[in-house]
Amino acid sequence: MDVLGDPVRRRILELLADGELASGAVVEHIREEFGISQPGVSQHLRVLRENGLASVRAEGTRRLYSVDAEGLREVDAWIGRFRQFWEQRLDALGTEIARGKRARRTTTPDPDPEDA
Repeated sequence: MDVLGDPVRRRILELLADGELASGAVVEHIREEFGISQPGVSQHLRVLRENGLASVRAEGTRRLYSVDAEGLREVDAWIGRFRQFWEQRLDALGTEIARGKRARRTTTPDPDPEDA
């Protein structure tokens, strides 16, 4: 969890969640958003790799990074212990939204067929 405590590493994972990216593209995004140099971004990528949250493959001289689903499964399992705290509230919110929609349908007058 320490790895995900860093906002730069979380942002890198968000970028990779959209699909595989070359290291240069990751560096470009992170430099724009956080002002971090290429060696700094490389360090973050290395931490993500070493902790099983990202993987890398070589394609010629390029290094392509992607999310490592197995590492995220472990994070999801840990977070799963806490899901109960928000799922009930989300279910209750869904119920209230549905009630509101039903109430609007029953109180909204039907359009006059002669106006059509």
